[in-house]
Amino acid sequence: MIAAISTAFLLLTGLYLLVLLYLINGWAALKTPTINLSGFTTRVTVLIAARNEEESIHLTIEDILAQNYPKHLTEIIIVDDHSTDSTANIIRSYADRGVKLLQLNEDKPLNSYKKKAISEAIALSTGELMVATDADCRMGDKWLSTIVGYFEAEQPVMISSPVGYFEERSLFERMQSLEFSYLIGVGAAFIGNGRASTCNGANLAYRKDVFYEVGGFKGIDDLASGDDELLLQKVALRFPGRIGFTKLKNAVVYTHAKHNLAGFLQQRRRWASKSTRYKDKKIVALAVGIWLFNISLLISAALSFFSYDIFMLFLLQFALKITFEAWFLLPVMLFFKRPGMVWLIMLVSPLHVIYLVYIGLISNNSTYLWKGRMVK
Repeated sequence: MIAAISTAFLLLTGLYLLVLLYLINGWAALKTPTINLSGFTTRVTVLIAARNEEESIHLTIEDILAQNYPKHLTEIIIVDDHSTDSTANIIRSYADRGVKLLQLNEDKPLNSYKKKAISEAIALSTGELMVATDADCRMGDKWLSTIVGYFEAEQPVMISSPVGYFEERSLFERMQSLEFSYLIGVGAAFIGNGRASTCNGANLAYRKDVFYEVGGFKGIDDLASGDDELLLQKVALRFPGRIGFTKLKNAVVYTHAKHNLAGFLQQRRRWASKSTRYKDKKIVALAVGIWLFNISLLISAALSFFSYDIFMLFLLQFALKITFEAWFLLPVMLFFKRPGMVWLIMLVSPLHVIYLVYIGLISNNSTYLWKGRMVK
C-alpha cells in the first residue's frame, strides 16, 4: 500500500517538476524586444471599465493623460458600470482633456457587466489597437509607447503585458505579491513556449478587428469574469503563435494586493472559476494534474504521522517543489526588480498548497461576490 502511494505521489511530483521546467524554458525564451519609441502610426484606444472607484480613478486617469504617446493617436474611453459613488462625476471632470465617459444603463440584470462595458467601449472606439487596463492601476509615462512600440515591431494580434503589486503594507500583501508575480510569469512563459494559458485584463491589448473576428465575448458572456483569459483562449485558437508578451519594465502596470484574506479568496475564486472554460483542454488537464499534486502533498503530510517512509517522501516532494519554484521565480522577480522577495517562498509555498486545494474545491460553486454584486 505504501509503495503504491509513494509511486503515485512521485509521478505527480515528477509532473509538477516537468511543468516548472517548461515554465523556466518559456520565460527564458521570451527575449527582450528592441522597439522604437518614436514615429508611431497606430491609433490607440485605452479602455477602462470602472465601478465605484472614486478613491483612485483620478490617479489612473492622470497617469494615462501623462503618457508620452502622441495625443492625436490616443483615445481614452472609460465606462462607468452603474457606480453608486462619484466615479462618473470624476471621469466627467476630465472631458475637456479628451476623456470620454460611457455610462451603462441596463434595465435587465446581467451576469457579465464588465464584458458588456468593454464591448460597448470597443463599439464606440476609433482606435486600431485596444489597450485595456483597470481603474485602480498605475503606470509610468512610457507604458503606452512601449506596448505600441512592441505592437508595431512584432505585429502580434494580442499582447499580454506584465502586472505587479506595489505599496504593500503587510507581510500578507508581500506574500500575495510574490504569488501574483508567479502567476504573471506562468502566463508569460506559456506565450514564450508558443502557447497561451493566462493573462491579466489590467494590461492587455488586442487589435479591434481581431476582437470582432473571434466573435468578441460571444460564447463566454455567461460568466462574470473571463474578459481577459477566455478572450485570450479564443484568440489563441484562431491565431496560433500570434500572441506576444512585452517583457519590458516600462510596460508594467501596478495595482494593490488584497488587504485581507476574505478579499483575496473572493478574487482567486473568481479567477479560478473560468479555468474549466479554456479552449485548450490540455491546459485544463494540466491544471487538474497540478491540483492532484497538491492533494498528494496534503495526504503525505497527514500520513507522515504514521509512516517514516511517507514522511521522507513528503520532505522530498516539498523540497523539490520549493527548489524548482524558486528557480522559476528568481528571473521573474529579477524582471520586476524585486529579487529579494524570493525568500518569501518559504512561507508562501506551504500555504499555497492549502489554498490551491481549497480554491479547486470551491471554484465551480455557482456564485461569488464581485464589486458588490453576487455573480456566477
